[in-house]
Amino acid sequence: MKRLTFFVKGNVDVRDSLHFCRIAGEVVWNGINEVLRQRQINCSVRVKHETWTRSDALLECSGTVPLAFTGRDLPLGAYSLVSQFSNAIFTTTADAIVLSIQPDVTMSLMRHRRENFLFYPSDAGTWLADDQVWLRSSYEKGGMLSVDAAMNNLAAVIARIRHHSEAPILIYNLSPVIPGEQIHCYQGLGETFSTRIRKFNLALAELSENNGISIIDVDTIVARHGADALKLDAVHLKPIGYRLLAEEVVRVLEDVGILNETAP
Repeated sequence: MKRLTFFVKGNVDVRDSLHFCRIAGEVVWNGINEVLRQRQINCSVRVKHETWTRSDALLECSGTVPLAFTGRDLPLGAYSLVSQFSNAIFTTTADAIVLSIQPDVTMSLMRHRRENFLFYPSDAGTWLADDQVWLRSSYEKGGMLSVDAAMNNLAAVIARIRHHSEAPILIYNLSPVIPGEQIHCYQGLGETFSTRIRKFNLALAELSENNGISIIDVDTIVARHGADALKLDAVHLKPIGYRLLAEEVVRVLEDVGILNETAP
């Protein structure tokens, strides 16, 4: 059996589709290897997953947690300090690399006032009072990334990966269908979340044209199968949705040939 390693850098969309999806403590979808077994593809995948805060933060990472966190035990949930400041994506050997535009679309970070690094204070509302005071005094809030900034960052991420690896790079887009949204006139609304997603999806297509990365087209998959059937909220899918995304990843990787090559 051929054995592959995928480096997956992203959040709920890539993790729940390729690694596993757990709801209320129960594993309801067991990742890409389920698809490979169902398709009788003589291959197994080891998924190495790290959460990701945003492309600009990733480009700044040196692989070392800043000394500013010394002595603090912050309950950051899935966004551990090790994961936030990892640069393993630029050094790890993998057969495929999977990313997502979700962090750049959805996440707002804070920047350290003196040392200038970016940080995502996940679950800050649950922190000890002293840690919350430290956060407010040591960091300043930043805004959301623009589409242009995000795509320039992603192009730089791709270029740095290419210094080390020629592995296929796959990037998930997002579905702009927001359950319950019924907007028919956008005057005065500014940029809505659904509009922001559409802008990023279009820009990602241009990035693919220029840089040769493959898009896992979440937007099209949700459209074909129905948002009401697949989506729980703006970014979370039902288990059947994650299965469909894993199937699309397998289709793309078959197309680029890494699942079909003869194992050594």
